[in-house]
Amino acid sequence: MKTLPLLLSLLLLTQVSGAQKLPLLKVSDNQRYLVTEDGQPFFWLGDTAWELLHRLDKAEIDQYLQDRANKGFTLIQTVILAELDGLNSPNAQGATPLIDNNPEKLNEAYFEHVDYLVEKASELGLYVGLLPTWGDKFNRRWGLGPEIFTPENAAAYGELLAKRYHRHSNLVWILGGDRAMENETHYKIIRAMARGIRAYDQHHLLTFHPVGGKKATDFFREDAWLDLDMFQSGHSRLTKDYQFVLDARDLSPTRPVINGEPRYENIRDRFWEDKDYGWLDDADVRIAGYWSMLSGAAGYTYGCNDIWQMYSSKREPTLNARTGWRQALDLPGSTHMGYLKNILSALPWQELQLDQRLLLGSNPENPSHQLLARTETGDLLLAYTPTGLPLHLDLPQLQADTLSAYWFNPRNGRVKVIGDLKTDRAHRFTPWANGWGSDFLLLLVDKTAGYDFTAFMD
Repeated sequence: MKTLPLLLSLLLLTQVSGAQKLPLLKVSDNQRYLVTEDGQPFFWLGDTAWELLHRLDKAEIDQYLQDRANKGFTLIQTVILAELDGLNSPNAQGATPLIDNNPEKLNEAYFEHVDYLVEKASELGLYVGLLPTWGDKFNRRWGLGPEIFTPENAAAYGELLAKRYHRHSNLVWILGGDRAMENETHYKIIRAMARGIRAYDQHHLLTFHPVGGKKATDFFREDAWLDLDMFQSGHSRLTKDYQFVLDARDLSPTRPVINGEPRYENIRDRFWEDKDYGWLDDADVRIAGYWSMLSGAAGYTYGCNDIWQMYSSKREPTLNARTGWRQALDLPGSTHMGYLKNILSALPWQELQLDQRLLLGSNPENPSHQLLARTETGDLLLAYTPTGLPLHLDLPQLQADTLSAYWFNPRNGRVKVIGDLKTDRAHRFTPWANGWGSDFLLLLVDKTAGYDFTAFMD
């Protein structure tokens, strides 16, 4: 029987250990995925907590991080110079990040708060995707700004951050912050900040968080400092997250791809349009997550409109936030992403390859679009149907004589046995529910391969 690596993965990445030092992350040998420094697969399951450092006190940080660790998250994305008046509005400790808004003068009182987050996250087995600044501080475009960066002080700021945090093993540097590069000065600022970080930190991975609908490689494809490609698929039910991954994986040089900001749970669909499309929900979260991972992403970052801004009733809501961040911790989407990580971590997920050739019949290019991924040997096939449409598969293309079939339920993380079947003919797999919110993951495994899903059964 194959030993499932789920328990080992959870122990390595999410189990609380009061003084643990997490292994550094690096790019895998095939340049497609992330692994720890000792070669173990790393599943980037992130959460967007952009305003955490700006708005939460230490007790609240503890509560938030513990919840995410318990749910199986592995990385938290947050910002030092935050979006919502992060330069001039003090944090929960009463401190602003810079003296005189000068990137070369760090306010020690504020950065002790950053230190606390990084160290507490490590205790809980969490990595931190740390943005030095939100993008409005060099390209205001919208938001409050002010623009404070030049290429010269951006390099100095990067050096200061690298000197302070290069000894922490649980970091990934994320430049950018939801902005496009619109002129040469913008490019110079980001490249200077990367150069400043690299002057003192050669160990931590570096990437770039772009504006919606873009990839990091749309701006910095040839830059050697860019270790990971990150895209923001955006807050629309019409978004085809898988297409971002496929486009990124076709590029050279090859890099791991992260969906760093997909559609958020509990946010208005296409909020920037003057129309009412309703609200995005947990089904949107799952579709974006499964589409991203089955198409070959190295990781996925969950997001919630109430949590990124740490909304509470004492604050003015941004983007129609309507649920307090503490209550929003229990929205179903974040739990469901833990289920996604659990099932993939129990399988050789970094060996999967997207293969749509086995799918028979039409496959609509809409929220019902089905994806299939298999191992090179064909002993494992995963097929995702976002709205419960039947999966009609050409099984004779698989090498196994007999398959064991299972449904994985993305809403409760449990597996249901379908049974064994021969591969001498096509077969139609029909879930027991359909419509919006009725997504299912089909698992087909070579009966002789010894995959065991007992841990996922009631």
